[in-house]
Amino acid sequence: MESDQSHASGGTTGYRRVAIGRTSPRIERRGESWYIEDSAPLGAYPERLTDRLEQGARAHPDRWLVARRDASGAWRGITYAQMLAHARAIGEALSQRGLSAARPLLILSGNSLEHMQMALGAMYAGVPHAPISPAYSLLSSDYGKLRHAVELLTPGLVFADDIDAYAKALDAVLPADVERVSAAASARPGVTRLSTLLDTRPRDIDISHAEVNGDTIAKFLFTSGSTRLPKAVPTTHRMLCANQQMLLETFPQFGIEPPVLVDWLPWNHTFGGSHNVGIALYNGGTLYIDDGKPVAGKFEATLRNLREIAPTVFFNVPKGWEELTMALETDAALRERFFSRVNLYFFAGAGLSKAAWARLEQVTLKYCGEPIRIMAALGMTETAPSCLFTTGPYSGAGYVGLPAPGCETKIVPMDGKLEVRFRGPNVMRGYWRASEAQAAAVFDEEGYYCTGDAVRFVDPGRPEVGLAFDGRIAEDFKLGSGTFVSVGPMRARIVSEGAPYVLDAVITGLNRDEVGVMIFPRLDACRELAGLGDDADLDKVLSAPAVRAFFASLLARLNAQASGSSTFVARLRLLVQAPSLDRGEITDKGSINQRAVLQHREALVESMYAGDDPEVIVAATSAAR
Repeated sequence: MESDQSHASGGTTGYRRVAIGRTSPRIERRGESWYIEDSAPLGAYPERLTDRLEQGARAHPDRWLVARRDASGAWRGITYAQMLAHARAIGEALSQRGLSAARPLLILSGNSLEHMQMALGAMYAGVPHAPISPAYSLLSSDYGKLRHAVELLTPGLVFADDIDAYAKALDAVLPADVERVSAAASARPGVTRLSTLLDTRPRDIDISHAEVNGDTIAKFLFTSGSTRLPKAVPTTHRMLCANQQMLLETFPQFGIEPPVLVDWLPWNHTFGGSHNVGIALYNGGTLYIDDGKPVAGKFEATLRNLREIAPTVFFNVPKGWEELTMALETDAALRERFFSRVNLYFFAGAGLSKAAWARLEQVTLKYCGEPIRIMAALGMTETAPSCLFTTGPYSGAGYVGLPAPGCETKIVPMDGKLEVRFRGPNVMRGYWRASEAQAAAVFDEEGYYCTGDAVRFVDPGRPEVGLAFDGRIAEDFKLGSGTFVSVGPMRARIVSEGAPYVLDAVITGLNRDEVGVMIFPRLDACRELAGLGDDADLDKVLSAPAVRAFFASLLARLNAQASGSSTFVARLRLLVQAPSLDRGEITDKGSINQRAVLQHREALVESMYAGDDPEVIVAATSAAR
């Protein structure tokens, strides 16, 4: 993959200067399947991710690796040299306690300086760590997912910034003999302070580190559990290093200018914890921990950070980009700082709608004076994470591009769609403690990981242009007529057309005559549309004439271009009750589990089709055509 500093996409030129790798795909058709890989081999990469920490401590010892605001609001950072010293001390302490893959470190806290010290200390010692979503402890009522994680991993030590905040959950699921470590002082007896680990004198840690190799598990990351309990992905040093080298060759800019990130994405997910943390560490950059989040009441913290810290590349989920775009339109101080050196936009986790994409491009061109590349990727926890990047000769919503160097890609017909599969050094070998049958089910006969993600060729006549995301194969269903309904594209269109009043959508109609949609509304936006205050009853908000009128018009717009029963939405229902984490309707990163919502709200689905529910908005015309 060549570096291309003026690589244009979609016919647009004049981008702010940034080094982007130029893809040269090798494409082969064998039978019904397509095989795609970059013609250039993947370059050399270190055996251990912690080798980059050692390299950084030698090359730029006083540069911050990570920083976060302290209680006073000032930024407090840890340099590369300091982090290496902390990692060696903590690694020694964990080794002395006999931690291993069979007795790993569990980290319950969100993103923090202490979290990163514990994670790197464990990796330095060859001890896997498992960052667990705080929601499993703090928002769950039955602790089902936390209990599952503890029983599956059998941890030897549990860490939290403030262990007392997690005491109720841990008392319910953790064996009494498992050591608890806290950064903050604890009111409970028997809790070890983090300072005790940091004060450990390194003795045998260099021997332990020398034994770490590419096959050593660096961490366990849990999948979202969209169809069942989350699965643990053993993420090795080789997987992480190979994927970071793929990223570097895709974005040579990271090697030209040490990346500066301002990032909130949670480290218990692969986007934040493997992709973004890895980009900073692998390339000698700095990550500023953002305690904001693109939700009501929390995004102002992100804006405050961006008014002070200018990132070189900015990562976010689509909702974060939508919120930032609106702020950039009105905040001159934010614009001045943010546009001062950012040269790359990147989103993942979901598709950026056409409307949001266009609005971001408009505000950038108006106030920055030159367009900035908007990039995306397709990846997953099992691939550490990224496989496809939007480096092909096209740009637009839904495009996921072409394989990174070293990532072998296979496209296979499945149930009327094309499933994308991956093989390479960044791909896991199997889920942790999975049965033989479970292990075999996720790989095909050639060893490709079967993702369940569907793609399509942007231009079937020119496969070298690349791929677009086409939903999840398992989500699609048939109407009673036998007609397939493609759920992913329909959901994406509903969310895009319904902005800013639609949070997400769940498609109904399995074995029925018509397609329906249940919508999780953005309640803050709907309140504003209804002209009601924050304390207004939700039923009253969603039944307000202005709100009902908007969703009736949405239904009409969706159906104006419907080509038949599979794309005609006959009925729409707004959901008052938010998706439930405990019932698996939503992951802690905010993505909706269509199957779980349909299962737990079966009675609502039935009433949608009964024909006498006044809360259901029915399309004005028939789908029979």
